[in-house]
Amino acid sequence: MSRVMHHMEVEPEEHDLCKKAFVLSIRDALNVVSGKWKLAIVCTLLSGPKGFADIERLLATISPRMLSRELRELELNGAIARSGAEGSIGKYELTPSGKKLEEVVTLLARWGQEHRASEANAKDAATDKPLASSEPLRKVAQAR
Repeated sequence: MSRVMHHMEVEPEEHDLCKKAFVLSIRDALNVVSGKWKLAIVCTLLSGPKGFADIERLLATISPRMLSRELRELELNGAIARSGAEGSIGKYELTPSGKKLEEVVTLLARWGQEHRASEANAKDAATDKPLASSEPLRKVAQAR
């Protein structure tokens, strides 16, 4: 428990600081992978390096401009690397840090399937529509 010092002042205990550090770590991680397409892009690269056109084909509904932006952000954040000289056709691949996202993606997909099933059961809905927009990950999963 926290110790009360004066009226409203509360001295934080060690577990409160751990919670804050935990939340900050989650924010750091989400800063790298947040957005509609970033985890889907990571999924396409789990099986090995791919060129821009390959990734675009696997994700089907992403625009070239959006793909370029997301790849650039993933590269700046150290999740992927691009091989090849500047201006030439190169390939994108996961960095060692990016490869660690495989477990995260797998767990997140499993949670999504379970959540979708529980929500469908709770609402007694027999629809194939996603709860929100999960189209990018679904297409990548089908392509693997």
